[in-house]
Amino acid sequence: MKAIAALGPSAAHPEGLLLDTTLSFPPLPGPRDLRVRVEAIAVNPVDLKVRATLPGEGPGRVLGWDAAGVVEAVGDGVERFRVGEAVIFAGALRRPGCQAQSVLVDERLAGRMPANVSFAEAAALPLAGLTAWEALFEQLGLDAEGGDQGRTLLILGAAGGVGSMMIQLARRAGLRVIASASRPQSQDWVRRLGAEAVVDHSQPIGPQLDALGHATVDAIANLHDTDAYWTLMAERIRPRGSIVALVSSQGPLDLNPLKSKSARFCWEYMFTRSEHQTLDLAVQGQILDRLADGVEAGSLISTAHTRLQPISATFLEQAYALLQEGHALGKIVLSDWA
Repeated sequence: MKAIAALGPSAAHPEGLLLDTTLSFPPLPGPRDLRVRVEAIAVNPVDLKVRATLPGEGPGRVLGWDAAGVVEAVGDGVERFRVGEAVIFAGALRRPGCQAQSVLVDERLAGRMPANVSFAEAAALPLAGLTAWEALFEQLGLDAEGGDQGRTLLILGAAGGVGSMMIQLARRAGLRVIASASRPQSQDWVRRLGAEAVVDHSQPIGPQLDALGHATVDAIANLHDTDAYWTLMAERIRPRGSIVALVSSQGPLDLNPLKSKSARFCWEYMFTRSEHQTLDLAVQGQILDRLADGVEAGSLISTAHTRLQPISATFLEQAYALLQEGHALGKIVLSDWA
């Protein structure tokens, strides 16, 4: 089968190297596994982080944890899917990624693909959708069914893949969303997705919140830089509010400013369930099914913004270059094998 092998940094290729290659098809799926024919993929910062740790020589590793495809075979104990059904998944970091024509994934980590979108549009949903859902409704403790109607959510770094899904999910849940974005294109994008107000994170955010009449907010989702916004978050979170962050800090964080407010801080890491094989592993598949329901009902849209064809090392390198620039709106997806 066709695949793309990733190598880490080397003297000749400081950013690493991607190679079109041919691999054997995965073996027949084991218990609870699906073997999926990959039709489209999306790229994520985690791809670049893993790539940076790889050796610069050798056969390379297949990366990628965001895909849509069709079930080719099922293992013993599979209950949720049958051969021929279309699925979406992010999968597990410790297994081979989806930048290959066929991949194995635990059925509990897969969800059904929405019937009203293309494979390319569907591939943009899994990782960002799971991260946004878990951050909002598990870590921040907000109510997906609208029980927090009218509460305020500040999203720092809102125009990327996770932010684009988070805005939609939060608005659907009745939250008032304040999104940070710096470029005019980014600001237009987050407004179209449902942000009630936009602040420019290239300028001090505090005065902009004051101008909007928000001395404090009920919840904060930091999708960009935990250290840079730590003081702002501690100052602007409302008493008994909640903060969630995605990006590791560069050093220790001083939690003391949160004490008098009884404010909560937590991390969101989408791969926690698969990495630690938690007892609620199947929740991720259930979340993906709920996202599919939302897309089919029209309350959510795919955030596939930039689309490249075909799936090849050349176009994947272009996708990663766009991702590294830090200006991508929504998700970058690739479809159709060369």
